[in-house]
Amino acid sequence: MIRVLIVDDEALVRSGLRMILEAAGDMAVVGEARDGDEAIAAAVRLRPQVVLMDVRMPGTDGLTAAARISAASDAPGVVMLTTFDLDEYVHEALRLGAVGFLLKDTPPRELAAAVRTVAAGQAILSPAVIKRLITSFVDKAPSRAESARGRLASLTAREEDVIRVLARGLSNAEIGRELKLTEATVKAHVSRLLAKLGLANRVQAAILVHDADLG
Repeated sequence: MIRVLIVDDEALVRSGLRMILEAAGDMAVVGEARDGDEAIAAAVRLRPQVVLMDVRMPGTDGLTAAARISAASDAPGVVMLTTFDLDEYVHEALRLGAVGFLLKDTPPRELAAAVRTVAAGQAILSPAVIKRLITSFVDKAPSRAESARGRLASLTAREEDVIRVLARGLSNAEIGRELKLTEATVKAHVSRLLAKLGLANRVQAAILVHDADLG
């Protein structure tokens, strides 16, 4: 069973999310929290695999809590929840280690699928939503772009091809089809380039590409 912690200041939202996840059959909601402080404590105590975290809450907000939780060596995957499809706070959360975000009106089947994806150690990169978020809120200041391009300069030509396509939200299989590589080869390239760039996940890689204005 996939262990999930739900964090939202609204009891109705928490209840709805619990019903959706527990109906999936392979997930267990191990706890709920009403704010960031409760979420941080619950993540340590309950050791969930996935945390669904509201962005805007009174007291300690979801951004602060996501950063604290994601900093742990055995951190769960933190997915930000928002009613806004363009939310600058979510962008910052991705930079700090969250692995993606979902709108609160995400259909139940897609929500369950997203939780499974994160529990499997992958980031959520929705081409339609994540790209809009990144391109809307990344600061394209010259210094940031130059820094990003400098980091990407360490990649081989093939790794640069892979990261450019990855930034569009494609899966390993889709990247392989586009670049005429096997899925195993793509997976190896992704692992190497993340390690070389010091990035935690594919979302941060996509942000770096957009920072460099190469996406």
